[in-house]
Amino acid sequence: MADLVRGKLRASSDAPGTGETTDTIAHLGDVVVEQILSGRLDAPVDYRAAVDEWVVVLAGRARLEVDGAQLDLETGDWLFLPAGTPHRLLDTDAGTSWLTVTATV
Repeated sequence: MADLVRGKLRASSDAPGTGETTDTIAHLGDVVVEQILSGRLDAPVDYRAAVDEWVVVLAGRARLEVDGAQLDLETGDWLFLPAGTPHRLLDTDAGTSWLTVTATV
């Protein structure tokens, strides 16, 4: 148990009123696991990650636009976004909690 690392995800109630906060949970070689807590958005947010990204909604709801299609994600829904995929976060419920897994290469 010498290398055992333990932690706890933040509660969705810790989300900011507006915007997002991100906490790094773990670095596993070239893989990074992060928790994102979302509040309400003042405006849509555009993203284009340089690496593959897998996201899962742990609590709450979000609406994204990917390749011109709107996607509604709820608790338990996940999405894989290949590197370079433009996507726009359109809306989130206050207190939405996400887990993201990316590679740092």
